[in-house]
Amino acid sequence: MISMLRAYSWPGNVRELENMMERSVLLATGPLITSLVLPEDKAKGTDENDENRVKTIEENERDHILSILTKCNWKVYGEGGAAELLDINVSTLNSRMKKLGIDKRRYMNK
Repeated sequence: MISMLRAYSWPGNVRELENMMERSVLLATGPLITSLVLPEDKAKGTDENDENRVKTIEENERDHILSILTKCNWKVYGEGGAAELLDINVSTLNSRMKKLGIDKRRYMNK
């Protein structure tokens, strides 16, 4: 396990290490951590199958917001808009979309 920790590039530095350790503690089935779930190392790429990879909270949030936006035909605010369906303020949704790199032009061209 130590070799896995050393081999990972740690793009998020200490915060990413802290988050990974918290996640490992939560996923442990006993008093010892017997396996680590490291995020995909974008610097190196991984040989793992996508089905074995655990999505990050940001990836899950991005996917969820995108599915709601698609359902609403990219209507962000107003009656039947994504903000209403997600039960969040429009400015909060807009800032999350910006943070997660969700741009209508980018996703509508796919």
